[in-house]
Amino acid sequence: MPVYKAPLRDMKFLLNDVFDYPRHYQTLASGENATPDIVDAILSECGRFCEEVLSPLYQSGDEEGCHLENGEVITPKGYKEAYEQYVMGGWQGLSAPEEFGGQGLP
Repeated sequence: MPVYKAPLRDMKFLLNDVFDYPRHYQTLASGENATPDIVDAILSECGRFCEEVLSPLYQSGDEEGCHLENGEVITPKGYKEAYEQYVMGGWQGLSAPEEFGGQGLP
């Protein structure tokens, strides 16, 4: 099975050199929280999560798929645990306001 490697170098090139996100984020209300160091750390950790947690699920996702049983959605093996790791890692709250447990990022 192929091994997924997050294209971090390409992502950083696009964000910094093509889109110039630091200049753009300065114009946003919550942009001051998105420093280059913070964005770099988020990308690196997201890449690790994708490589180590999500990528191994591709095969079970393709083979098992999702289906409906008695009105309940059944996901492939490992998906529930991956989602729990996603939530525990705070990924769903990156752009949520800090007062609601988010990171307050744009």
